[in-house]
Amino acid sequence: MMSLSAGPSSLMVTALLVLHHVTAFTCSAQRHYSGRLRRNATGGSGGEGLTWTGAQYRFECDTVDALLRDNGRYVPRNNIALRAQICGNDLYLAYPRLRSGVPATVATTCLFTADACSEAVMTPYPCLSVQEQGKSGEVQNAVDLYLDEQEVLWVLDTGVVQTLDKDAEPLRTGPPTVWAFDLNTRKLLTKIDLTCLTTPMSRLQCLAVDCDETDGKCYVYVTDAANRAVIAYDVAESKGARVVLPKAIAAGCTKRDVLYAALVRAECGGGAAALIVTYLSGARAFTVRTEYLRRGSAGKVTDLGVKPDRMVILGTDGGSKVFFRYDGSPDVQKWDAALPFVAENFSPVYRSGSCFLATQVMVDRDRNRLMVLETNFPDFTQNIVGCGIVHNVRVLEGCF
Repeated sequence: MMSLSAGPSSLMVTALLVLHHVTAFTCSAQRHYSGRLRRNATGGSGGEGLTWTGAQYRFECDTVDALLRDNGRYVPRNNIALRAQICGNDLYLAYPRLRSGVPATVATTCLFTADACSEAVMTPYPCLSVQEQGKSGEVQNAVDLYLDEQEVLWVLDTGVVQTLDKDAEPLRTGPPTVWAFDLNTRKLLTKIDLTCLTTPMSRLQCLAVDCDETDGKCYVYVTDAANRAVIAYDVAESKGARVVLPKAIAAGCTKRDVLYAALVRAECGGGAAALIVTYLSGARAFTVRTEYLRRGSAGKVTDLGVKPDRMVILGTDGGSKVFFRYDGSPDVQKWDAALPFVAENFSPVYRSGSCFLATQVMVDRDRNRLMVLETNFPDFTQNIVGCGIVHNVRVLEGCF
């Protein structure tokens, strides 16, 4: 693991981050608490969405902002949120450190401008000092988020940064880790080091968490695209296994493909759980019962059928409905996993505007609806972004 330089400017930033930790906690906690009151008092729709450019952070201290920019640790145009979850009036975002200059890889903002927020200003979550790149034992690179029904935010941290930086090699700054934060207390509940369940070539990409009402346990599932595997971890027992999936799942895939997973149930909040798994370039989609994964086996893997095209899985409704789009398509589709996996059962529910693509569909439980996060991600991959990536969070109408 490489450490950051300990020059005078770096030491000053670190000292200021400690100061920021105290002020940010107080300010953010107050904002979080007032958001709870607004949520309970209004009970309304709270607005139709949110738009922002890049990542404007609330650092509480202009000196920290200036030093981060001067050190190249805050480059607004290199910040893109690709995953998101909603809790009350708060939107939680994963800003992967694909390039240098991402000061916070997990951030939060007020979801609706109607709720006393004039613009989307990011606050590092839970604070900036626990996300310092290169700092041992802290969050390094959040690539996926999952919010469970107990309002616990789970974060998948690969520990590898700068994977899209043309001017630098990918750098491992920490172990692959899953973090769990209680959004009500802002405390770290669980930290799962996945080193023993991965290999040096692992590419961890998707996260799902299943809190089983029958045994009261919580299980974490993480896809490992490089090893054609799903990591299943029993949080209560502090043990897990890397379950290798059948070779048929990787048919037609490229070496650097994405392995998607979506957790579905027969009914929202109950019923047997299963993972829908498919590679982006894979010809077919499959389902794996989680009861087998918990025992360290793939068990009986069901072939759902041939995909009409390359699919990007965006999320679920917490039950049996899966949302996806075809690669490069602006149209978000819905499929009910209780129905056969055929095009006749796919229905469009949303269309992104020109140059935008959806990267996440998430549940807004308080308002009984779904929302979509979309960005001009193609511009980011081509490195032709101006002042910053444009982010939209919009409502999916008629999905419940």
